[in-house]
Amino acid sequence: MDDQRKRHLVRLSQKYLVNPPARLAVFLGLAPGHTIIETTGRRTGKRRWTVVGVLQDGPSLWIVAEQGRHSDYVRNLEANPLVRVWVRRGWRSGEATVVKSDDPQARLDAFERPWHAKAVRRAGTSLLSVRIDLTGR
Repeated sequence: MDDQRKRHLVRLSQKYLVNPPARLAVFLGLAPGHTIIETTGRRTGKRRWTVVGVLQDGPSLWIVAEQGRHSDYVRNLEANPLVRVWVRRGWRSGEATVVKSDDPQARLDAFERPWHAKAVRRAGTSLLSVRIDLTGR
């Protein structure tokens, strides 16, 4: 299957099948290692919520975007890096940065959740590391 078709199928399945129950699980605290990132739509200016797997490293959160710059949330945060993240039952402000020099494969290994790394690698077409530096409440 070519990458464009794979991205399309992954996007549809995540949008309609995976994200709705995953979002609820994150809000209820039932999805450890996952969070919701709120970006601002680069064209609409509307708030957009996306469930992502994260690795917390001090005051920073790391995400490995499965579809890299093809992900809408990555394009949104590149246009406006100010984001909000759901952390421990509350929203935190942060600033997102795409880290081109980071090795997303090694970053996935650091997540210490082999099932998560396997799922991202299987669904991904162009992995990309994103760091969110938390700035406040």
